Amino acid sequence: MLTRKRTTAVGAAALTGTVLLALSGCGKADMTKQTSPFAAAAGTKTVTLSTQTWVGAQSNVAVAKYLLEHELDYRVDTVQVDETPAWDALSQGRVDAIMEDWGHPTQEKLYVDDKKTIVPGGDLGVDGHIGWWVPKYFADKHPDVLNWKNLDKYADQMKTAESGDKGQLMDGSPSYVTNDKALVKNLKLNYEVVFAGSEAAQITQMQQFAKEKKPFLTYWYAPHWLFNQLPLKEVKLPKYTKDCADKGTKDPTTIDCAYPTTPLQKFFNADFAKGKSSAAQFLKNFKWTTKDQNYVSELIASQHLPADEAAARWVKKNPDVWQKWMPKK
Repeated sequence: MLTRKRTTAVGAAALTGTVLLALSGCGKADMTKQTSPFAAAAGTKTVTLSTQTWVGAQSNVAVAKYLLEHELDYRVDTVQVDETPAWDALSQGRVDAIMEDWGHPTQEKLYVDDKKTIVPGGDLGVDGHIGWWVPKYFADKHPDVLNWKNLDKYADQMKTAESGDKGQLMDGSPSYVTNDKALVKNLKLNYEVVFAGSEAAQITQMQQFAKEKKPFLTYWYAPHWLFNQLPLKEVKLPKYTKDCADKGTKDPTTIDCAYPTTPLQKFFNADFAKGKSSAAQFLKNFKWTTKDQNYVSELIASQHLPADEAAARWVKKNPDVWQKWMPKK
């Protein structure tokens, strides 16, 4: 985990009407049984994209959807699915593509290597990293907090009603797979992991703490537009190593090292990819930067623009980028 490897963090790293649903942290329903309402539309070019609950992933889908519809004449459906169930839906062909994956080694082995029902879709162009963060205003006054060995020194200042007599380590949605409970236990820290409930709720809590200049310790991830508005400093955890990752893959309760930095990947349903449609070619070519993603994410999450409008703004400003994604005729 959200290794968000928002999933098995160790393995790779892991953040995020569709927009409102995603920002509210909803989307826990099992959508693997749902088929696109466009699937039976005779003679219509259709594609179905999986949308995760964090706004960065929604930004990828918003821009892909906009261009597929306006440049390639597709009808696009989006289905919100949590991280692991999204792989099941992709394997079953109920969605055609996942645009942002933070690393799911178990699912990759099952569906890519063994069953061969899913194929890699290429690099998204964005590196994902999860970690523990404190507000810059607190780190500036107490620079030693940026070393995990000193966290207990500040546990009393991090207490909340939810964490009881321990410091609070704030996480977001319970649907994200994190290593935090294992880390707190294995590093013998006087902290309690408390889930805000969703990315949106976590952002609201951080903004409220910042408004009051209160200290806090939070699980967070880059890229994210929030860094533009609320400067955070990362706490240095024990160095990530392959040995730690391998050990953690076998038994997640043993994890005692930092989250890795991971190039985020796309994955396609194998039949969709083999069809070599213009949509499949376009999605394979889709590759942008952290700056691009954060631009769209901030429009959606902070300025509250509809996803299509945010995508349209980016598309208008960046023809030199997206025109390279268009399939060759």
